[in-house]
Amino acid sequence: MKARFGIIDVPRSIESAIENAKLAESVGFDWVGIADSQSLFRELFVTLGVVGQATERVMIGPSVTNPLTRHPAVMASAAASVQEITGGRAMLGIGTGDSAIYNLNERPGGLKGLREYILTLRALLNGATTEFAGREIHTKWVAAQADNPVPIYISAEGPKTLELAGEVADGVICGMGVSADVVQLTLDHIARGAERAGRSIDDIDIWAMTRVNVGTDRAALIDEIRMELASTAHHAFRFTQEGKLVPPEFAEAIRQVQSGYRPANHEDLGESPNAGLMNDPALLAYMTERFAVIGTADECVTRIQSIRAAGIHQFLFTGFVEARTALIETLGKSVFPRCRN
Repeated sequence: MKARFGIIDVPRSIESAIENAKLAESVGFDWVGIADSQSLFRELFVTLGVVGQATERVMIGPSVTNPLTRHPAVMASAAASVQEITGGRAMLGIGTGDSAIYNLNERPGGLKGLREYILTLRALLNGATTEFAGREIHTKWVAAQADNPVPIYISAEGPKTLELAGEVADGVICGMGVSADVVQLTLDHIARGAERAGRSIDDIDIWAMTRVNVGTDRAALIDEIRMELASTAHHAFRFTQEGKLVPPEFAEAIRQVQSGYRPANHEDLGESPNAGLMNDPALLAYMTERFAVIGTADECVTRIQSIRAAGIHQFLFTGFVEARTALIETLGKSVFPRCRN
């Protein structure tokens, strides 16, 4: 299977989102995702609209949104509008919710609610009238797109969500880690969910979400993404560590990061309060090894190829660093061409 690569943008300005997307497309990325956190970044679908107009080839969409801040009819209409703008390049990534929810002082919903929301979305995107929360709803105009509906991807960081993705999603953004043992466990759970629904794992578009930084000073590279690794510790293990292959010696350190995590500073660059939570060298090393592609271009190529050997061939990177454009260029020009096939 050919390797494919995407990148998530946290739109700190509309202009930067457009320029980053155009650059990513020009150097070979296949997907540009836009983060959804209304209290911290520019509005999701406004950003997707202008990014869609500024690009020609890449898949674009929420990476990821949630079931709480938008009614499913609002979400379906917005996603279908992006599909129209892009000529069929839209996707819709959704999870239970993180910073968008916590910054409203709300709590993420559970998998039952996520399932109901996704099935409702699917019906609406297929042009059907359906029910949500006991009431009949529709998005009548979206029926014109029913022959090419927006695909739905679930962001999954645990066994139950991975299995839900296997059951009901078009694709899955796997966030449980990229070490070989975790990749195998991830694929096993997706396959289990798919089998339960009478599907094959081959029916599902599988991507691994991973942190990334490229350069020669490994310690500095890791230091720059400490806030990303804190974010990962916060949400990848937030509901439970059970079934996620967490070594017992790191369980308490992860809980301490979670208890101190500040959603208002989610993905802040530099010496943020969240970056400061990653002060245990052993935990920092473990999180880097489990969740990141990091090092020189050669080392990143080797790491990507090792993940592919474990069974995942598509990568959605974050890379929330100061020199964002340089990172995008380096990945596209010095890393991807050496590990496409």
